[in-house]
Amino acid sequence: MRATTLGDLEAAVLEHLWDAGSGDVKSVHAALRARRITPNTIQSTLRRLFDKGLLERVKVSHAYVYSPRLDRRDFHRRVLEEAVGEVLSGEADVALAAFVDLVADTDEEHLRRLEELIAAKRRGPGGGGE
Repeated sequence: MRATTLGDLEAAVLEHLWDAGSGDVKSVHAALRARRITPNTIQSTLRRLFDKGLLERVKVSHAYVYSPRLDRRDFHRRVLEEAVGEVLSGEADVALAAFVDLVADTDEEHLRRLEELIAAKRRGPGGGGE
């Protein structure tokens, strides 16, 4: 599954389902009605997210009820892992230097936390890393 290949509507549907917990075509359509899209478009979007492995579904009466397979944190972690994995397969030194610069420019506390995570990873399993 490639989590990074989400369109705007797919992202909005996934955000709604994270907030709501689950939903069928009618409830998701009602929640996103301001976008002026049809129930068929919502149905297609839910099916695409299911096909991408991001949603699970259960048949209830004549409709599917969809819910996210991943929570927000796990989804964002997967997106980041995919993006960084692609970058590191090329010029790893440039990518790492850019990431450290980005972290350092953001906040000194983030840079300290990055150092802690690296140290914990070097200690190995049980070293306190995430």
